[in-house]
Amino acid sequence: MIKSIPKILMSATICLFAATTIRAEVTVFVNVNVVPMSTEDVRLQQTVIVVEGTISKIGHVDNVPVPKGATIVDGTDRYLMPGLAEMHAHVTSTEPEQVDRMATLFVAKGITTIRGMLGRSSHLQLRSQFESGELFGPRLVTSGPSLNGRSVSGAADAARQVREQQAAGYDFIKLHPGLSGDEFVALARTANEIGMPYAGHVPVAVGVYQALQFKMTTIDHLDGYFAALLPAGSHGYGGYGGFFDVMLAGELNAEQIPAIAVATAEAGTWNVPTEVLIEQLIDDTPVAELRQRPEMRYVSAATLDNWIASKEAQLSERGFDSDTAALAIKLRRRIILELHRAGAGLLLGSDAPQTFNVPGFSTHRELGALVAAGLSPYQALRTGTAAVAEFLGSNAGVVAEGKDADLILLDANPLVEIRNAERIHGVMLRGQWLPASELAARLKRFEVQEGR
Repeated sequence: MIKSIPKILMSATICLFAATTIRAEVTVFVNVNVVPMSTEDVRLQQTVIVVEGTISKIGHVDNVPVPKGATIVDGTDRYLMPGLAEMHAHVTSTEPEQVDRMATLFVAKGITTIRGMLGRSSHLQLRSQFESGELFGPRLVTSGPSLNGRSVSGAADAARQVREQQAAGYDFIKLHPGLSGDEFVALARTANEIGMPYAGHVPVAVGVYQALQFKMTTIDHLDGYFAALLPAGSHGYGGYGGFFDVMLAGELNAEQIPAIAVATAEAGTWNVPTEVLIEQLIDDTPVAELRQRPEMRYVSAATLDNWIASKEAQLSERGFDSDTAALAIKLRRRIILELHRAGAGLLLGSDAPQTFNVPGFSTHRELGALVAAGLSPYQALRTGTAAVAEFLGSNAGVVAEGKDADLILLDANPLVEIRNAERIHGVMLRGQWLPASELAARLKRFEVQEGR
């Protein structure tokens, strides 16, 4: 495929050959309402021209001519916004069919970037294959194998692994539980020294405030915030904290939530709350309702049964209390809102595919959870678009000239109602237009349960 064309020839470009298919290099969205996400507005009746994966021109439909031979997408009464990012995903397999399934589920729901939170060496090649177009799929930001209490043996080993993962080409370091204080400090100092981001769980031996002191790049799941809000001398519900400390909710000093949010903002640490993961497991949603969700048609009966069993086990676990769980949800939502108010960075992520979190679908459920926490639809959508571009330093995340053409065309305004972000008319991935009909056909191949 020709990789670039002189600007003087852009308007004359019709189509180029790639492998055995013909693909237009110029695509034009005509008479579309643009939701740029750089600001909270909608620019009506625009023409957006995409040339070889980049937005080359945006202007009023009356003022921007359509290049001859371009692929035309009718944007009348529709809304064009940036593609979304899932910033806490797991690439669980590199077997071709499973990769295709994962990629299809994400892209069909408008997810054009994912951050893989448990890496392996094969992910480096997968990242390149997605980026080059050799394989269909979103952009992949990858970690190496996680550093945790089992994989790290001492401070020197932690520092060594950080350097080795950077040299191998991973994008960031993933932390899982179990690191000692000395191991965390060595990891953090090394990572900060060489400019390697590190993200994930806050070690119990460290706590949120020390993680902030060492400018941890992202804290995921709001891990450690409940423990940090316990009054001095608290024994934490008799030693039982439950899933992400939810059973500590009744003991928290909630008045300190604004202060810890300000400290997070001052440290420059971002959060990926994965709120929907926690809420689905501990709330009172009947398992019958979870089983009948539309996205469960893409989940095997055995996997769904395991997810149901996990929720039932959580609710019946000794020490679990439903009222305390409801309070935990309320307090977690307040932490999210206070982080936003303090100016601390929030990133969209749901932890897919974990319990009840079907890739792509769960990202939209997370958007709903952020709105339920008090963010506006624009503020929630920003965590998966412009904020991600700021965090990654990428060239996407907003609809503007010169930006990468990872886009979603919607049938309704997502700034009015967050659920409108799922009313997808089509997705553009690296400049390739995928209409809803093609996305539906791709999804159909991965249905495993009928009637959902």
